[in-house]
Amino acid sequence: MIGSIPSPHSGLVHAGPLLIHMYGLMLLLGIAACIWLTGVRWTRWGGDWDLIWRCAVWGVAGGIVGARLYHDLTSWNEVPDTWWGFAAVWKGGLGVWGGITAGVLVGLVIVKRAGQSRALMLDAVAPGLLLAQGIGRWGNWWNQELFGKPTTLPWGLKIDEAHRPAQYLSSATFHPTFLYEFAWDTLMVGVLLLVDRRFRIRRPALFALYAALYTAFRTFEETLRIDPSKHYAGQRLNFWVSLGVFVASSAFFVWWQFVRRGSKTPKRARPVPSGPKMAVPKSRPR
Repeated sequence: MIGSIPSPHSGLVHAGPLLIHMYGLMLLLGIAACIWLTGVRWTRWGGDWDLIWRCAVWGVAGGIVGARLYHDLTSWNEVPDTWWGFAAVWKGGLGVWGGITAGVLVGLVIVKRAGQSRALMLDAVAPGLLLAQGIGRWGNWWNQELFGKPTTLPWGLKIDEAHRPAQYLSSATFHPTFLYEFAWDTLMVGVLLLVDRRFRIRRPALFALYAALYTAFRTFEETLRIDPSKHYAGQRLNFWVSLGVFVASSAFFVWWQFVRRGSKTPKRARPVPSGPKMAVPKSRPR
């Protein structure tokens, strides 16, 4: 083997009197990046930061609950056998499907109550969500979890014996699926931003495109992963979930963007008279 990627032996870092759980820190960094990118896009479209903060507070709370609930329901055998095991997010175990679904739904309730366009907000947040997902995957690296099949490629990921599945104890390096997804997600963030800048998007088609781009790779990634999972027809549960979301989101994008005919969707946030003064975008969003 020419080379390999090392793994940290512990997901805990001591910073003086503080004990930092790096898995949680990666999640926080991803959330912060999502809030920043969404806020920048929303304010350029005439909105204000107050709504972004409110969506973030409630959406993140709902997302964490939804992500853990999805994990508990689909991987109940991995839940720690203690009374608090169902909520032990610091030990890993957050299902992206439950997190995105619950977080987005809660955020949309906040947007509706604020009298703003939910379709426009969905497209504002789409690149930020993908960026957060990519950054959050580094938490799997710190925990030495959710890696792929054994490999002898130069970028194989070293995994301590204690973290290897029983059938792969003799293998030392595995596909770094966390790195694959991080690279794909960050690249696709650029694609989403470019598409939104260059083309006239019928809101919320960009959100559908985000879902299609993410699941296109995630479906492939599920064929590499070897962590415990329920299997159906020879494939992991999340393979089928991802494939289903890919087909549905791709079909919706094509229909909504190119086939459907109807009223125009909003291109900017609506001013709220009682709120702070809205920023005026320098150029008309497309």
